[in-house]
Amino acid sequence: MIQNNTYKLSLAALFAALSYVVFTFLQIKIPVGGDMTSIHLGNAVVVLASLIIGGPLGGLAGAIGMSIGDFFDPVYAPLVPKTLICKLCIGLITGFIAHKIGKITSSNDQKYVLRVSAIAAAAGLLFNVIADPIIGYWYKILILGKPAADLSLTINFVSSGINAVFSLIVSVVVYMALRPALKQSGFFLKLAN
Repeated sequence: MIQNNTYKLSLAALFAALSYVVFTFLQIKIPVGGDMTSIHLGNAVVVLASLIIGGPLGGLAGAIGMSIGDFFDPVYAPLVPKTLICKLCIGLITGFIAHKIGKITSSNDQKYVLRVSAIAAAAGLLFNVIADPIIGYWYKILILGKPAADLSLTINFVSSGINAVFSLIVSVVVYMALRPALKQSGFFLKLAN
């Protein structure tokens, strides 16, 4: 039990670091008026972490990593609270559907696991496509007092949608590729508990 918890925490730390690196160094920034949005694969890491180590820990790992990325970027620093909430929710939704409803860890049917993983990832990312721009809009208006929030709302919906499509494809493909190695390692079934 202790070894399993240590392994989960180690993987969570790894995913937090990976989400930071992917978000910070592998993004395309798009200026929008006096604001900024970006195309990135940080959400793919959140989904992948949730598929591998479960929703709560995977979502938290991704939320921490991407929030640290926001914190160290002057453009995104004011949005750290929004990032924490949205990325945690991506992980919670993805993990809940994949592990609690779909029980992908106990299935040996590759097509079933692929289908449920894709549905789980799509649900978590769809939440983000809707919530991220809306929460960001209200956060910018109410907290930061930015009247230019209207301008960035539509563009944030588009960039969130693009991020979601790429993240869905990348996370599910990588998960399906890693799954056999995880099963063979002996740690796979322990992770879903």
